[in-house]
Amino acid sequence: MTDPVSLSSVVLRPALAEDAEWIAELRADVLRADLERLGRYDQTRVRQRFRDAFEPAYTRIIVVDAADVGSVALRPDGDAFWLEHLYIDASHQGRGVGSRVLAMILDDDGLYRLNVLQGSPARSLYERHGFVVDSQDDVDVFMTRERTGRAVAHPRRPLS
Repeated sequence: MTDPVSLSSVVLRPALAEDAEWIAELRADVLRADLERLGRYDQTRVRQRFRDAFEPAYTRIIVVDAADVGSVALRPDGDAFWLEHLYIDASHQGRGVGSRVLAMILDDDGLYRLNVLQGSPARSLYERHGFVVDSQDDVDVFMTRERTGRAVAHPRRPLS
């Protein structure tokens, strides 16, 4: 594992419509092992599900040392936000990027929901950031992070 301190820069940039295809490919790569283990991998469907749900206004591109390495989305839903499409290229996993991104985007005053695949190592990342299990089935684990009352500034609204 690379030392997380060695990351000189982790920033988020607004997503553009033209980011959809490389993020769909990244999603297929990142989710493949878990989906295969669950007997759910379909090389066309894994990409199409992302394309169908992609909303650039709610999505940020994760940039590490000036290179696009992932994505994350916060989609508003009533009084909560859905944390979606947190995908990080394998070359940058295990380096603290996911934790840094979550620290940047999660407001302690907000209510957040997400779902993660059963058996995914990402579940422990979410648990470290205060998410708890609400429910689960054979494929998905649904998690929530309750409001804690401590505000952290970050952009949560769609970009104009």
